[in-house]
Amino acid sequence: MSIIDLHCDTICHLIDNKDMELKRNHLAIDLEKLTKGNSLAQFFALFIDLNEHPKAFNRAMDMLNKFYEELEKNNHKISVAKNYDDFEVNKEEDKISAFLTIEEGEAIEGSLKNLRNFYDLGVRLMTLTWNYENSIGYPNCREEFRNKGLKTFGLETLEEMNRLGMIIDVSHLSDGGFYDVARYSKKPFVASHSNSRAVCNHSRNLTDDMIRTLSEKGGITGINFEKSFLIEGGSKSAVTDMVKHINHICNVGGIDVLSLGSDFDGINPKNLEISNMGEIDKLITALQKEGYHESHIEKILYKNALRVIKEVM
Repeated sequence: MSIIDLHCDTICHLIDNKDMELKRNHLAIDLEKLTKGNSLAQFFALFIDLNEHPKAFNRAMDMLNKFYEELEKNNHKISVAKNYDDFEVNKEEDKISAFLTIEEGEAIEGSLKNLRNFYDLGVRLMTLTWNYENSIGYPNCREEFRNKGLKTFGLETLEEMNRLGMIIDVSHLSDGGFYDVARYSKKPFVASHSNSRAVCNHSRNLTDDMIRTLSEKGGITGINFEKSFLIEGGSKSAVTDMVKHINHICNVGGIDVLSLGSDFDGINPKNLEISNMGEIDKLITALQKEGYHESHIEKILYKNALRVIKEVM
C-alpha cells in the first residue's frame, strides 16, 4: 500500500551533518527507506529551535537551500510538489513527492512578505508554533499558554495562508489557538503529528472535541510515533499503542480524519517498533489484524492526506 507521511525532521540533520545525504543515511528517513515503504509523498519540515537559532528566517533559508541541493542530486527519484497536479506528475514519473513545510512560524519573523517568499520557494505547510511563544501565537507545552488564542498577526497569517493555498498546521499550537484556526480558517487544516489526548494525556495530543472539530472542518491528524505521545510513561513506541489511538480517533471523528505524521528524525530514536519508514508494513499488518477494511487503511495511509492536498493547494 502507498504512504503519505505529514511530518519528518530529516532536513535539520542533513544540514548539521555535512557528510549525510538524503539518498542513504542512518536516520529513519532516506530515499531507500521511503522507496521500501512505498512512499508516494513525504512532508519535510524546516524545523527551527528558536533558542538555538534566533535568526529563524536565515536558518530556514539555509535548510531550504541544503534540501534543494539534495533534491537536485536525486532528481531521478524525488521532486518537490507544490500542488496536487505536481504530485500527479511525480507519481506518473515514478518519483516520490517532497512537500516542504515550516515547523515554527517565527521563521517568517512577523512578516507576510516572508511568508510569501517561502511560498514562492515551494513551502506549502506551516506549523504555526513550536515550543515557544512567537509573533503568531502560543505553544501548548506550557499550562499558562494553553487557552490563549492567536495574536493579531496570527490571524493575518491564517488569512494569507488560506489565500495562498498553504496548509495550516496546529500541532504544537495552544488549545485556544486551535479553536481560533477552526473558527477563522476557510479551508481544511491539519494537526500534522498529533495523537489522542484521551488515550494519552499529553498536551501535544488532541482532545475529543478537537478531533470532532477537525473532522467537521475536513481536516486530518497524523498519528505520531513518539512514545511519550502514545502512552503515558511508555518506554517503547509500540504499534499496538498506535492502533489504540487510531481506533479512538476513528470512533470520535470518523475514518476521514486520520492520517500519518510519524515525526521521524524528530522523535526519540530509541525503542521504536517501527524504526524507520521502510518498516511501515508493521502498522499496515496491525490494522489488517484489527479488522480495518482495505479502503479504510488506504484512507489512513494516504488518501485522506491527498484529499487535503487537493482541497487546499
